[in-house]
Order: sequence, then structure tokens, then C-alpha cells
Amino acid sequence: MSTDTDPGHGTSPAAWIAVVIMLVAFTIGTLAFWFNVAWLVFASAGLVVVGLLVGFALRTLGYGVGGDKITAKPHN
Repeated sequence: MSTDTDPGHGTSPAAWIAVVIMLVAFTIGTLAFWFNVAWLVFASAGLVVVGLLVGFALRTLGYGVGGDKITAKPHN
């Protein structure tokens, strides 16, 4: 595979931050479901959407793969 066409596979600050937010939301939602706290389950579902929006916003600001705010690191 050529490194020129490699999309980066999420190796950007935008992707990492979005995934961490969504993982925290899923963890909170799972615990809330287990403890039968319905409002917190729905709030964590909203937090998943927030994580997605944060990822898109950071990508738009240049922190995504190929963005102007990050430098590409060579793969070994």
C-alpha cells in the first residue's frame, strides 16, 4: 500500500478526542442502564452525539487527518 493514499486511520487529534468522548459516554450509559437511571442513559446518548460533533468541528478547524494544524508522522 502506498503511503501517499493512506487516509491515516484516525491518527489525528480530532479522531482521538471524538473517540474518547464517545467511549466515556458509552461507559456512563452502560453503568446508568445497569443501575436503572433512565435519564442518564439518554444523557449519555446525547454525549455520543456531542463527541461526533466535536470530532467534525476539530477536523474542520484543521486537526483532522491531513489538517494544517498537525504534522504527519512517518510510519515505520
